[in-house]
Order: sequence, then structure tokens, then C-alpha cells
Amino acid sequence: MTPPSRKALVPFVSVADMMRLVHHIGLEKVLIDLAAEIEGDFLRWELFDKTPRVASHSDVGVIELMPTSDGEHYGFKYVNGHPSNTRSGLQTVTAFGLLADVATGYPILLTEMTLLTALRTAAMSALAAKHLAPKGATTMAMIGNGAQSEFQCTAFKAVCGIDTVRLYDIDPAATEKCAANLAGSGLKVVPCKSGEEAMEGAQIITTCTADKQYATILTDNMVGPGVHINAIGGDCPGKTELHRDILLRSDIFVEYPPQTRIEGEIQQLDEDHPVTELWQVMSGKAKGRTGDRQITLFDSVGFAIEDFSALYYVHKAIVGTPYFVQLDMLADPDDPRDLFGMLQRAS
Repeated sequence: MTPPSRKALVPFVSVADMMRLVHHIGLEKVLIDLAAEIEGDFLRWELFDKTPRVASHSDVGVIELMPTSDGEHYGFKYVNGHPSNTRSGLQTVTAFGLLADVATGYPILLTEMTLLTALRTAAMSALAAKHLAPKGATTMAMIGNGAQSEFQCTAFKAVCGIDTVRLYDIDPAATEKCAANLAGSGLKVVPCKSGEEAMEGAQIITTCTADKQYATILTDNMVGPGVHINAIGGDCPGKTELHRDILLRSDIFVEYPPQTRIEGEIQQLDEDHPVTELWQVMSGKAKGRTGDRQITLFDSVGFAIEDFSALYYVHKAIVGTPYFVQLDMLADPDDPRDLFGMLQRAS
């Protein structure tokens, strides 16, 4: 049987290779690089195809596809969100992604994206805070200490210069896990016994909880003037974390309004409630933080362009490294019109 041609082989980054790649580059540098890659793509926002993610909802979770293209490359991510998975020892979120060449339609990268999504989500949070958080912010409250929490804390340190994180989770074991994982990170880690305690002295508040329900992780009286809220846990219909009154006091920034109005915190508000697209702040077309007492809220649900940025970053980062394998996943007969003959000759 004729071996597959080089053009038909697709680089594949496994979970093991993704971990090796991150350690090879360095975790904080990966987060800084991802933030820069995302910012670069947000600055050319208008070049991208944009559509809300294609979601299939069930009583226990959601399975989604997140596609986009900049005209030269096409990318998509498959991702699920099943909060009850942890009770069975499974991940709440798993994902994989693909990047393709628009000119030929051939895939040029297939990769795990469970780890990569955690990295890009953290990088996106920190990037938004770089544009919206109070200048000189040093302390973040991390409400929800599950699988995303350490990535978030590390990204805010690397990108925004945070030096103190105050942790709280309704499960003390989760806080203990997070604190242990951040030991030696260079961050001052303060475990707290309540959300209110975690927010003492924090200029940035990150909420990242998993339950698929209308929840009130932050009540209105918990949020004082001048803070930046990074709300990343509310990411599907019927799932929120903030009291509605907090939204009414905040200047709200989003990735892509048609998606966020369905899935984000602003699903609690009227459809015409004003929000600002974050790419416009980055490009100077809209204002971000304008005053010391202003409450800024990044209502983040994750958007396909961020995954595109992460896929493209990995596509470049693996060049010259051993942190991938070549997959024979594209049929490539010598005569493009003779696919049947290729099958017959394989016997």
C-alpha cells in the first residue's frame, strides 16, 4: 500500500504533548502569548466570520460547536459543559479543535482543547482586565476554585501584575486544592471562608462556578464602587452568577452581543440594554474604564475568535518541536478522481 503523502498528514497535539509544550515554553509565557494573540485578532475583528455558537442543550449540560474564519484559515472547537460530571470523576468541560487552510479545505492542525481552553479562557480574562480593571490593581478575589481557578490566577499575575489572590468556594476542599496548586507561584494566596471575606480589599473579582442554574454568587451589597468584575461562570441559557442589580450599576463589556445576550449575565436584562463590545475598547473606538468609582463588568461567555487565536498559536508553537504526531486522516489518492481505485488497491 502506498504510504500517505506529506500533504495528507495532519499534525495532532495530544493532551500529553500539550502539557509538554506548555512546560517547554513556560506557563506564564504561554498565557502572555495567548493574550497577545487574542488581542491581535480582536484588533482585526471585522475580518472574521461571526456567529453564535451552535449549541445542543439537555437537562444535564450542553454540547457546542464554535466556528469562525478570517478568510485564510478556518477553525472550530467542539466543547461540552456538564456540571454534574464531577460527581462521576469526569471533567465538567472537555474540548478538541481543528484549524484548516481555507484555500484547500485541508486541515492543518487537530488538537486537544480541554487544557487549551482553560489557558485561553484565563488569557482572555486577564486581557479584558488589562483594558478595564483599575490601574495598579494588585488583589483579586477568586470565587469558585474549580478546574479554571489556578489558570485564572496565574494569568492575572502574568498579564496584569496581580500579586495577591483571595480564594473562596462553597467546597473547602476545592479552595485547599487551589491554594496547594498555587504554592510557589509567586502569588500571595489567602483562603477565605465566605465570598464577602474573599472580596475584602480586592480590586478585581472573578466568579467561576459550575452549577447550571440561575445563581446569585454575588449579591448587590457585596460589590462596592471602583471594582472590575470578571464574570466567566455564566455561559449558557439559564446559568448566571450575579444579582441583576449589579448589572444595572455596571458598565458591561462583552465579546459578541448576539451570543452573550443568550448565554451571559445579560440574559437577565432587556434585549436593548446597552453593552460595549470589547474589541471596540481595544481598538480605541469605545471607552473602557473612565473613573475611579466606575464598576466595569466583563460578561464573558467565550467566543470562537478566541479559540481561533489559540489554535493558530499552537499551530505556530509546535513548529520545530517533538510535541505532536502526524495523523493519516485525509484520503489522498495519486489520482484525485480515483478514490475507489485507491480503496481497491489497498486489498
